Amino acid sequence: MTRSVRARTSWGRLATAGAAASLALIIFGGVVRITGSGMGCGDDWPLCNGQLLPPMDLPTAIEYGHRLAALVVAGIVVWLAVSAFRSANRDRPSIDVPVSGTWVRLRRYSLLAVTLLVVQILLGAITVWLELPPASVILHLGTAMVLLATLAVAASEALSPGRVRKLDRSAKLTLWSAVFGLVVVVAGGLVANLDAGPACLGFPACNGSWMPAGGNPLIHVHWGHRLLAYLLVAWCLALPFLVLRARPDDPEPRRSAFYVSAVAIAQLAVGAAMVLTMLNGALRAAHVGLGALLFLVLVRLAWVTRFPAPDEEEVSGASNGPRSGAEPNPVAG
Repeated sequence: MTRSVRARTSWGRLATAGAAASLALIIFGGVVRITGSGMGCGDDWPLCNGQLLPPMDLPTAIEYGHRLAALVVAGIVVWLAVSAFRSANRDRPSIDVPVSGTWVRLRRYSLLAVTLLVVQILLGAITVWLELPPASVILHLGTAMVLLATLAVAASEALSPGRVRKLDRSAKLTLWSAVFGLVVVVAGGLVANLDAGPACLGFPACNGSWMPAGGNPLIHVHWGHRLLAYLLVAWCLALPFLVLRARPDDPEPRRSAFYVSAVAIAQLAVGAAMVLTMLNGALRAAHVGLGALLFLVLVRLAWVTRFPAPDEEEVSGASNGPRSGAEPNPVAG
């Protein structure tokens, strides 16, 4: 294994760890909201109740732990960017030769991740200073989800380089599926932050009706999210068959689509149990985690569909061809 391949593989593993840490941070943020610990550090930022190490009660410990977890994610993202530029420059034969190949894309992903991190930090600070307004909380969640997707795609690119982009109907379909997943997750965050959960009881209908009425707008906020979630689950269950029809000879997207279906079923089951148990805290946290995980597997499905693995004939042809020791360059785009 060449030094370049080792560096890229290590970078991809770190990006994978960053994606896992981001997923954990999103779940931790849900715990902060569920336990009402969002103001556990008061309206101070970056300090906590005016101190670097404040006295700890339970809300303070939860919010302080969330901030420490965010610091870990920030460190990973910054190191990914530094490492991407250092490795890319190291692989150039001379300073006059531009960086090319996989490292170009990894540098772009790392810069995007740093930009999202800065936005996320600013939104977090604003959210604390303004004492948790729903708009900034939702933007904070949305940015966290996009950062999660960026790290996941970057890890996929680093660990499976040189794939050729394929823009067909299935690639577009899976991409928009991931976008739809993001919309549903953010809508769920809106329900939680407006405290609209108790406004729509019962399952699968809302307050015993499929067309709930009432003057409380929170009913419609909750019901709108639930209808979107039902549609997303139905779509996720159809994805394996749609992908199989479009890519009958490519097992990787089909396998990813089945993972999507499995997570969607688990999310539906947890959501139903959550509503039927009057919003049990542990189930609410699981609902947050599964929602983020569903978005993550949708992003992975979109990537493997857009960048399919080469078939055996292509791999054999590449292995029989001349070896230059250089990594194959992906098609830009």
